[in-house]
Amino acid sequence: MYQEQETNDLHTTFDLKGFLFKLISYWPLFVFSVAIGFGIAYYINVRKLPVYLIENMVSIKDDQNPFFTTNTSLTFNWGGTTDKVNTAIITLKSRSHNEKVVDRLQYYMRFLKDGKYQLVDVYGKTPFDVKVDTLNPQILNTQFKIVFKDSTQFTISTSFDDDKQRVYQVYNTLKEKEYKYIEAQEFSQTYRLGQEIKTHLINVTLFPIEDIKPRAGQTYYISFINFDSAVIGYLNIQVEPEDKGSSVLKLRLVGQNKARLVDYLNTSIAVLSEDMLERKNLFATKTIRFIDSSLAEKSKELKDVEDELNAFKDQNTIYNLQSEGQKITDRLNTLDLQKEAITRELNYYNTLENYLINRTDYRDVPAPSVAGIFEASIVDGVGQIVQKAQDRSKLEYSYKEGAPIFKDIDRQIDAIKRVLQENITSSKGLKNQEIARINNEIYQYEVEIRKLPKDQQELLKIERRYKLSQGTYDLFLSKRNEAGLVKAANVSDVLVIDIAKDTGGGQVGPNTQLNYVMAILFGTLIPFVLVFLLTFFDNRIHNVKDIERLTKIPILGVIGKSRLENNLAVIEKPKSAISESFRAIRSSLQYIYKKQGLKGAKTVLVTSSVSGEGKTFCSINIASVFALSEKKTILVGLDLRKPKIFGDFNINNNIGVVNYLIDDATEDEIIQKTMIDTLDVITSGPIPPNPSELLMTERMAELIESLKGKYDYVIIDSPPLGLVADSLELIKYADATIYMVRQNHTKRGMFALINDKYKSGEVKNISLVFNFFEGKAKYGYGYGYGYGYGYGYGYGYGHGYHDDDRKPSLFHRVKSFFKRLIKLRKN
Repeated sequence: MYQEQETNDLHTTFDLKGFLFKLISYWPLFVFSVAIGFGIAYYINVRKLPVYLIENMVSIKDDQNPFFTTNTSLTFNWGGTTDKVNTAIITLKSRSHNEKVVDRLQYYMRFLKDGKYQLVDVYGKTPFDVKVDTLNPQILNTQFKIVFKDSTQFTISTSFDDDKQRVYQVYNTLKEKEYKYIEAQEFSQTYRLGQEIKTHLINVTLFPIEDIKPRAGQTYYISFINFDSAVIGYLNIQVEPEDKGSSVLKLRLVGQNKARLVDYLNTSIAVLSEDMLERKNLFATKTIRFIDSSLAEKSKELKDVEDELNAFKDQNTIYNLQSEGQKITDRLNTLDLQKEAITRELNYYNTLENYLINRTDYRDVPAPSVAGIFEASIVDGVGQIVQKAQDRSKLEYSYKEGAPIFKDIDRQIDAIKRVLQENITSSKGLKNQEIARINNEIYQYEVEIRKLPKDQQELLKIERRYKLSQGTYDLFLSKRNEAGLVKAANVSDVLVIDIAKDTGGGQVGPNTQLNYVMAILFGTLIPFVLVFLLTFFDNRIHNVKDIERLTKIPILGVIGKSRLENNLAVIEKPKSAISESFRAIRSSLQYIYKKQGLKGAKTVLVTSSVSGEGKTFCSINIASVFALSEKKTILVGLDLRKPKIFGDFNINNNIGVVNYLIDDATEDEIIQKTMIDTLDVITSGPIPPNPSELLMTERMAELIESLKGKYDYVIIDSPPLGLVADSLELIKYADATIYMVRQNHTKRGMFALINDKYKSGEVKNISLVFNFFEGKAKYGYGYGYGYGYGYGYGYGYGHGYHDDDRKPSLFHRVKSFFKRLIKLRKN
């Protein structure tokens, strides 16, 4: 349970304060990362071209024809202004509309020249204009270099330096794609402005511009791009009402060339205006087309009847009807014209009904006014169907067939058709009744006609046909004039309020400040994440707080980092901070002994988790501080696998504990003197094949008891507890056990074993010593807990009480240099 608790602490506890100190300690990394970010941001900013926003403003108004009457209605106002505004917004964003604009402006062609960092768009600033031969192909995505020799001559060139053939896409009429194989080659020819360039690569003509004169040496580049790609680049045009529900639209376009943006916005409105006027004149145009064809037929029919009438009068002596016959003729002519008009209406109803039943495209529905029909329900129904058909046709460029929006329009058209068919049926019934009445009157007058002489009857028949043809011809001619008048008087519903114009400003990018903000953000975030990951996945001990979170074993002291080449820190630098730390540990050990009530000799065992944590270093210096206090002390090296202590005291390891344990030497033979009179050493001796078994023998116990009888303190340097079981055999001889923990070396998981032993009571009187500690390390912060006289550097007594063995910082070395320099000048 204890081990599980410690493991949970390990995973759930996060030292926020330590992490913040660690972040601060990595400040050079943050500075370097932010500097790199600023460098990248600057590199991007100076190379980015300016981005401009150009806009214009138009009003979609409901401009009715001033000659609009119930008798000349060849236009419709379906849905009012709101519907027109919505239609205009959709149209301006549609692919079909933008294709017209791109095609008219030839925006599938690019004009470039060399800039400071890259090629820049010089549309509208070239000393020439280009006329494209759309009947011949142009190669795509290939730059043609144009270098002027003088004000009229130039060289156009390009190159293909591959060794093999390449496939190039070209335009035929700039829209139909085809493919060609072009071998590697150099193309260069000289032309004059106005001279046609006709090659297998490019077919254009460059014309001079009066306002801009070319100079010798000027270089430009032209190229053709995919037509569809050029259109896609302008589909992001912003079209929004000025206010909610307003008929005023504001168009915005963003790009790098203001002249190109200005022309596009103004041309887009011009194309919209033309299209809306054309749709407004749709019925008038179709009526004129229909009447023109009908007039030709009626004119021939009228001429034939007129020739027949003249021939009859020439062959007979009768030229005019008698008064009674004339009255009958006038009345019959009136009835014939009425019947002709009603028949024309019925024919229209039948044609319209058949059209609605059998056709799916309703854009060519004949206009009711052609047949003289002005019934509101019929006129409105036809107008609505045509409008919906036009809307559906425009959406076909933006949506795939089967899209929900098409189904919605089709449902609306079907609903209008059902209402219109009911109106047609009702109107046809009324017209048939009227024809029956007229036929009855005509029959009565024809009975009267049969009472007249034969020659007058024949003349009356011919004149009836002549009058009917004349009346029909006059009606069509009147309708033709009305349609022409309506079309001529119609004006577009698009009113330009503000044209797009380069007023000198409009720059909206690039956002250089945002780039610098992003540089700071990512320049800070990257090292932050890096430090966080290092902290999160770091499982080593870095400070005292780490130890306190992982174990309940008390901390005996903290030892600073030694910069000596050997382990004799107390002997060689007795006034150093490290020496004071060992003296503090000595005092703490004496407190432990006193608390246990021990009298006479005392033993100390030093162990650790793994090798390299300072176990031997601590053993030597603890023995040294006891010996320097005039206490007889002996250091026993019982790490039989990796003996070390003999090297620091310049003694040999030929004979030691192993020899004694195997009864190959006496106790006196294995004890060796050191440079301190009160400090003796017993080395481990030769490495045995069975170190654990040797340490478990009775002679080991006899040796410890014998040494306790001769010395005040017995210091045991034992093997690492986390690697071998030797230390567990030796702990029973120790009055106090020191467990070494080294900063940035000992892993947190190593505490599991010692915690378990401590919890179960197998290890008693154990304390921790934190070794190799640097208070300014990048792993946390120092703690003034009062262990010993101090630890690290600058803690404890302070300057003047012990030597400072730290390496001076660069700042202190520079400061000392200037102090010495000033002092020399004064002297």
